[in-house]
Amino acid sequence: MKKLKVLQQLTEAGVVAVLRADSAEEVVEMSRYAIEGGIKAIEITMTVPHATRALEQLSAEYSCDVDVNSPNFAIIGVGTVLDPETARAAILAGAQYVVSPALNPDTVKLCNRYAIPCLPGTMTIQEIQSALELGVDIVKLFPGNLYNPSVISAIKGPLPQANIMPTGGVSLSNMKEWISAGAVAVGIGSDLTKEAVKTGDFNLIKLKAEAYMAAYRDAKLGS
Repeated sequence: MKKLKVLQQLTEAGVVAVLRADSAEEVVEMSRYAIEGGIKAIEITMTVPHATRALEQLSAEYSCDVDVNSPNFAIIGVGTVLDPETARAAILAGAQYVVSPALNPDTVKLCNRYAIPCLPGTMTIQEIQSALELGVDIVKLFPGNLYNPSVISAIKGPLPQANIMPTGGVSLSNMKEWISAGAVAVGIGSDLTKEAVKTGDFNLIKLKAEAYMAAYRDAKLGS
């Protein structure tokens, strides 16, 4: 049941903040500002040094088991997971969902074993079909900037059951197109944090998060 609940929360959150940083401490701060700005799904990438430390810290501060209106509500996940060993370490550190840049069947099987949602990166119909056969509920379309949003309707022609989350290249200017095309959620990467990192003003992450959530709500109303 927990897996189904997390999947529902991810689709209701709509926007996933994909966060990379030079340290665990920095990515924790980024996460706090993103959550304060309204993005409730956080993906800590394993490229962050001591990423599991950040997962442990954030999992201690935030939970997806509290009321969604609570300031302590957030869905903390892990990204850039290349293998099942990394997935298990992240799950033990508190990750509620696992995202990978490519489809690794053993990683999906590991996540299924622990009833943790796995969102593998896919680029082709064959990869998406293989992910579905492994029991994947949401596939990450990555890199999204290689595609036009209309690719979702093309995918859903033969695979109408596929739930697709584009990541990479999604911006404030094209989010509505992706949502209207049928994306169940979108992943936002460097655009959320680059100005904050450049200036050292992490409040800019909160402001950008607010802008993304406002754009997402408008897109849902218009879709």
